[in-house]
Formats: sequence, structure tokens, C-alpha cells
Amino acid sequence: MKKIAFLLILFFIASCNTQKVYSDFDYSYSRSGGYAPVYENFLIKGNKAHYSFEGQGKKIKKNFKISSDEIQKLEEVLAANNFRMIQEDRKKLYDYISTSVKVNRGPQSASKSDASYIMEQDQEKWDRVTRAFQELLKSKLNTNP
Repeated sequence: MKKIAFLLILFFIASCNTQKVYSDFDYSYSRSGGYAPVYENFLIKGNKAHYSFEGQGKKIKKNFKISSDEIQKLEEVLAANNFRMIQEDRKKLYDYISTSVKVNRGPQSASKSDASYIMEQDQEKWDRVTRAFQELLKSKLNTNP
């Protein structure tokens, strides 16, 4: 009986620890939803990054390094576009692949999502921020088989 209890506790601890990568990050770029659901997460903590994608018959998980220069460029894009002040709209959308960006460090710390659209006056800023994450991700996925 003690062995079973020990195994259950061990299993519980292991399962809790696997979710840590999804909750402890400095920067997060994620996309999810749609008619044929897609789940994509790009998380950065320090100089380490975790990427996962599930959808369209694919399932990908990768870990890689991010240089300090790449993080600095990301910070510059966030600051130049005043990420923290981008305003979200309140319209309801369904069956739409929404994008979320969360910044947990620095002066631009905020959480924004286009799940209900972004206000028209901030759309260009939002596009530049999401493009910076997409370009960084693309450069890493192309160099890390």
C-alpha cells in the first residue's frame, strides 16, 4: 500500500512539474482556435525558449536558445510600439484563430490578445509586435531541425 501511495505522489509531482514550462516565462506568443483547432505556444524564459504546435495533423515540440541580442530586439519592438498601451476591442468572435502576447518582464509588461480584435488605431502596432515574434520563431525553427 505504501508503494502505491508513493507512486501516486511521484506521478502527481511529475505531472505538476511538466506544466511549469507553460506558466513560468518572460515572453509568450500563442495562437489558438479556429474551425480545425490549432494550438501554438512560443515561450521565452531568460535565454531559453520552448515551442509547441498541435494542429493540422502535426505535433511539434522544440527547445532552443535565444541570444541576448534577439531578446533586446524584441524589447525594442515592444517599446517602439508601446505594447502596454495597445487597446483590445470587446467584440465577440467565434471560430477564429486568435493570437495572444504576454510580457511578464520590463516596462512593457502586459497581456494582449486579438481574440476580440485590436482597436483600429493600434492595429499597426499590434501587427509589428506579432511580426517580431513570428520572425524570431521562424529564424529559430529554420536553423534548428
